[in-house]
Amino acid sequence: MNAAPRYLVTMPVPEPGPSLLAASGAVTVLPQPPDHDTLRRLCASGDFDVVLTQLRDVVDADLLAAARVRGVSNFAVGYNNIDVAAATDRGILVGNTPGVLTDATADVAMALVLATARRVVEGDRMVREGRFAGWEPELLLGRDVSGAVLGLAGFGRIARATARRALGFGMEVLFAPRPPGDRPVGDEELGEFAGRVRQVPWEELVARSDFLSLHVPLAASTRHLVDAQVLARMKPEAILINTARGPVVDEAALVEALRAGRIAGAGLDVYEDEPRLAPGLAELANTVLLPHVGSATVSVRREMSRLSALNAVAIAEGRMPPHPVNPEVKW
Repeated sequence: MNAAPRYLVTMPVPEPGPSLLAASGAVTVLPQPPDHDTLRRLCASGDFDVVLTQLRDVVDADLLAAARVRGVSNFAVGYNNIDVAAATDRGILVGNTPGVLTDATADVAMALVLATARRVVEGDRMVREGRFAGWEPELLLGRDVSGAVLGLAGFGRIARATARRALGFGMEVLFAPRPPGDRPVGDEELGEFAGRVRQVPWEELVARSDFLSLHVPLAASTRHLVDAQVLARMKPEAILINTARGPVVDEAALVEALRAGRIAGAGLDVYEDEPRLAPGLAELANTVLLPHVGSATVSVRREMSRLSALNAVAIAEGRMPPHPVNPEVKW
């Protein structure tokens, strides 16, 4: 390793990450996100010790096979954009930024619940377009949130934070901890939620939820967890909320279900082929579509920047990063 570590950052990130990297070594920041071929070439060049990536950067087995880097530090909690097994085989450490966006993402999940239930985007558009002619008894009638059933697919940190907010709105909260599979969750594990939320099987969660909110990681078992069959089992008045990962939902099937009125609406912050949308999704009035802003607060993005930089510096200096995804890597 050179005396001064060399870092590649695939797009500009907020402080304090850039300053932490600059204090450790030489930093190259790309002015715009690289395509796969460009990123592969840069990682194979031998010019960098660690690459700091984003979720949009595809770090697959092909790229890693040619890579001459010590590690990949992902500016994200998730790391489904990285083939971790291939990185491990190549002795390349991977770091992420866990535990920083729980509350921010839960806020967005509840924002989507409220916005879809009360038709906020439709109302905003009506006013801006000059179509608001005054109060009317049946203008943009929406759904009650208080008293509605919120079904949480998954019950990790973000789902629990969402449950805490939903209980404050007087919602009934059900959950399935690891759909499509199942495992019992006792009161000791539930902690503050014991007696306040109820576990049900995945199939029952789908059938009973007025709002079905997804909080599962992307894995082989959860890809298209919500497909045409699941959508068909939801209530016709139900609304789907996704702040997890886009491919958890079969987006084409969702468009068809929304068009046909098989479910009432959807609030999405993530997409299956992001940033592209399934054909027809953007035209549907019964959707609220956000541009992947679950973690988009100043404080959260600063902390993500800090943690990803600390991971990168540790890897470059031959130390285990504070937040390794594959700590079994041997140097």
